[in-house]
Amino acid sequence: MKYVFDTGAFIVLKNYYPSTFSSLWNKLDTLAGNGTIVSVREVFNELHNYNEVDFIQDWAKQNKSVFEKPANEELIVVQQILAISHFQALISAKAILKGSPVADPFVVAAGKAKEAIVVTQESYKDNAAKVPNVCKKFKVPCINLEEFMEQQGWKF
Repeated sequence: MKYVFDTGAFIVLKNYYPSTFSSLWNKLDTLAGNGTIVSVREVFNELHNYNEVDFIQDWAKQNKSVFEKPANEELIVVQQILAISHFQALISAKAILKGSPVADPFVVAAGKAKEAIVVTQESYKDNAAKVPNVCKKFKVPCINLEEFMEQQGWKF
């Protein structure tokens, strides 16, 4: 099974310092290396705009192959997502004005196209433009980081 990580899932990992939780990072490295964990280029870009945690950015740079450019099939799904006016709120006016990266529609599209599970820290909220809502609409499985670790059978 493949997992598409959203930016928030990587940011939560800031609480797991590599020097203290080395076994967790070794497991992440293994899954990144064998293609079980993937993400999208926009997540990479969002992580590099997030200035709080250097080791997350360093990990992303060392595992840049995880952050894939969207395939044509994914771009079609992004187009379908953004064709729904309610989901256009995934891209804020501020992001448009600043030219900031916006990963959410690309994450869901990658999950759909790759038949993968999306890993996000966002929660489903009725009538919201959130990753879990888009996943539900497009029939893409969606879990959080803790559920991902449970599915992997990780215990620390």
